[in-house]
Amino acid sequence: MRPAPEERSVDDLAGFGVVNLDKPAGPSAHQVAGWVRDILGVDRAAHSGTLDPKVTGCLPTLTGDATRMAQVFLEGAKEYVAVLELHGRPPTDLDRVVGEFEGEVYQKPPRKSAVKRKLRTREVYDLDVLDRTDRQVLLRIRCESGTYIRKLCHDIGLALGTGGHMGHLRRTATDPFDDRDLHTLHDLVDGLAFAEGDDTIDGEPDESLLREALRPAEEALTGLPSLTVAESAAHEIANGAPVYAPGVIATGEVAAGEPEEGDLLACYTPNCSAVCLGTLVGDPDAESGEVVELERVLV
Repeated sequence: MRPAPEERSVDDLAGFGVVNLDKPAGPSAHQVAGWVRDILGVDRAAHSGTLDPKVTGCLPTLTGDATRMAQVFLEGAKEYVAVLELHGRPPTDLDRVVGEFEGEVYQKPPRKSAVKRKLRTREVYDLDVLDRTDRQVLLRIRCESGTYIRKLCHDIGLALGTGGHMGHLRRTATDPFDDRDLHTLHDLVDGLAFAEGDDTIDGEPDESLLREALRPAEEALTGLPSLTVAESAAHEIANGAPVYAPGVIATGEVAAGEPEEGDLLACYTPNCSAVCLGTLVGDPDAESGEVVELERVLV
């Protein structure tokens, strides 16, 4: 079992960590994840969801064994700020038309996408006009994971009667992370240099900058319901056993919210170290029986 998140060494963090990365324009999300892997000297790194090369912003990147839980980013919402470039002057009812795109929308993935091109629905939770200048409209979009913002801008342009396309796009949030504590690749490089350099604090290497950027991987799980399991149960789970009711100590100890049957949830040891992801299939308060069907073992 791992030490408690706050007690881990920087090597432990690299082996089971997450960086809330501010992706620059230019490289693909895959390239950026590769650079994080190489900077930290780990064998794996995985990003939280594809961003096109020109798109910037929030790209949480998992490192080491934490890559096993990349699926958690499919559960949460995404938020973007986009420039809608209209092909004509906007009509007077711009806000009303834009507001009609809140809710369920139909989308077909573009030809260059990596998924099958069939009509599907995605939920747009909030869609706000932040500003407008001539033919440019600044939008804030909070939506279900997998929503194509480029297609949304195209469709809004058609509905406005002017035509339109997406200009600059920046992702401002990937639940549970947002742009209030983003870190750059330069932060990682500089942090590693300080941690491995000759500068010390009270005789110890200065790890503070690296620890600000490289966080315990459990921070990526804070949006999920949770169970706390006994240490003995955690050892059985590590060997592939499901979570049984006698091993459950408590619910909702780490993440807010009581789990419901069918939910994806995270299981932790009493020191708040993640053990596994799984689907709730039974009553955690029962005296016997299977409670969680394993999806990913994290230890």
